Amino acid sequence: MFKTIRDNTTQTLVYLLGIILISLLLKNIFISISIIVFLSFAFLKIKKGSFNLKSEFFFPIALYLTMLFSLLWSIDVKSSLFGLQKALPFLVVPLAFVLQSELKLSRQSLDKIFKAFSFSVVLFALFFLARAFLSFVKTKDTALFFYNNLVPIDPGAVYISVFCSFALFYFVQITSKSHLDKVALTILTVFLFLLSSKSIITIDFLIIVCYYAFFAPIPQSTKFITIVTVTVFLFFSILYVKEVKERFLVEYETSFVDNTLKSPIDTTNVVVHNVSIGQAWHNKKFKQNDFFPGAALRVYQTRIFAEILKKYPILLTGSGLEASQRYIREKTKEYNLYYEYGNLNFHNQYIQTFAELGIFGFLILLLMLFANIRNAFMNKDFLHIAFAITMIMLFLSESFFCRQRGIVFFIILYCLFNSLKSKKEL
Repeated sequence: MFKTIRDNTTQTLVYLLGIILISLLLKNIFISISIIVFLSFAFLKIKKGSFNLKSEFFFPIALYLTMLFSLLWSIDVKSSLFGLQKALPFLVVPLAFVLQSELKLSRQSLDKIFKAFSFSVVLFALFFLARAFLSFVKTKDTALFFYNNLVPIDPGAVYISVFCSFALFYFVQITSKSHLDKVALTILTVFLFLLSSKSIITIDFLIIVCYYAFFAPIPQSTKFITIVTVTVFLFFSILYVKEVKERFLVEYETSFVDNTLKSPIDTTNVVVHNVSIGQAWHNKKFKQNDFFPGAALRVYQTRIFAEILKKYPILLTGSGLEASQRYIREKTKEYNLYYEYGNLNFHNQYIQTFAELGIFGFLILLLMLFANIRNAFMNKDFLHIAFAITMIMLFLSESFFCRQRGIVFFIILYCLFNSLKSKKEL
């Protein structure tokens, strides 16, 4: 191992990048340590006059510089300083890819990284499934197998679903699957459904159907059977698995019907009313016992963003990185909502970026996502396409960059895919 570190810079960087992705499954301290080790090695091994000046790397750097300049007008400098520390990978990781010529990686190197990460997710899934089973033996509570009961609050079901989703795509796109690959794929599929993230399950279903329709090198009859099988599996899982069914159907049941009662999942005697999409957009006041299901919450957050944009001069500059929470809290008081809603972010990365960095930060984000998906389709790389589409769609329902894991996952995969050697360089 030490001989490899000394003599093979590229191989060592591949190992370190794999470790960063694996660390996303652990506590934040391990993520920070793994990034520091990677950056230290990458910068120490820089060769003079040999750079990787791809334009794609300069979009996240520009986004970070916009975050830095937002300190000048931030309405909450303390929060902005904390946000700058958390968002530092947007600057240093692409900079490492620009300055370190050895980070022009081959497809084989990327496959090594993705394979290590994907099998790590499988082991992670097995560990938490085993833990849930042991707890179930004692309590007989089936809820232990689902959503945030299955995994710790940190990272949480949504983020683990994103990581599980990428690992799932890795095994899906393997042309000649070994028995171990098939077992891993089955475990991840089950684990993903148990995590019950509605947005990720929907996105994954659409991407997998597209893969078998347009990418899979298999006969048309096999494609048809596979698509039908995946569709039937999804349908029966939602229809007959109680916990998954409840998470999907609650949106349908509450989106367009006013004042439905929230399911009594706790032992309190407080009557809680679901807010419909229409109420979320039009109500002038709410009650302390009003509850926003997923879709209604996103609609409400979009509404208050529009109101904030109209009331405050944030169109060009935004409120400052991580500073928009003050406006959200003001709206929570104005609409008489339960105070905890003031601690929720916009749950939409596009709106979050616009509210904090203004139109210029928003445009940089769009340019970065466009460059990413353009390269994915130009290279006809399914795994890259799956990543690009997942991020574009997920940003509609999650402020993904508000968490260190989200930032690191995005920027590492973004740089890896966009550092891929062209056919001329191979």
